[in-house]
Amino acid sequence: MSQLLRTHIEAICPLSDEEFAHILSHFKLRKLKKHAFLVQEGEYVRQEYFVLKGCLKAYIADPETGNEFIYQFGAEDWWMTGREAFFKETKATINIDCLEDCEVLGITLEDRNKLGADLWKYEHFLQVKANLGYISLQKRLQLMIMGTAKDRYEHFIRQYRQYPQLFSRIPKTHIASYLGVTRETLSRLYRR
Repeated sequence: MSQLLRTHIEAICPLSDEEFAHILSHFKLRKLKKHAFLVQEGEYVRQEYFVLKGCLKAYIADPETGNEFIYQFGAEDWWMTGREAFFKETKATINIDCLEDCEVLGITLEDRNKLGADLWKYEHFLQVKANLGYISLQKRLQLMIMGTAKDRYEHFIRQYRQYPQLFSRIPKTHIASYLGVTRETLSRLYRR
């Protein structure tokens, strides 16, 4: 399973066996059951997680209605955490829960910073991933503000094309929430 993390990092920076062993020594494996919380609103977020197995959703919940507003999915080869709470060392304002049984590798902020200081390759990897994440977020915001439901749906399909099985793993009501449309609108888009 750790090979997935190595492949992920080496897509940006090649590593020696010793360098990867040093990186891996800072991570801890965590297994979660379906519906378990990885991050829960109101709790401190102590780790950032690399997904080895399973699928998760990140969302905020309306305290009055209980409606969920999903803003991210995470599956194998992706990173998940409550970013603000993790980096500011505050309580989470979001939830991340498991849509399936999951296995993740967690790293603390202290270890993340230590690795970045110890190994320039890891620091470079983090910088590239942060930039790519920012670009993805910017595109998502543009689509939510200016795009039509059809634009958002087509972007979702393109974005997750490299994970074709993912679309079938996520309930359609969750996809509709992510796209900011009703389940009925998603059904119409899906039939096209």
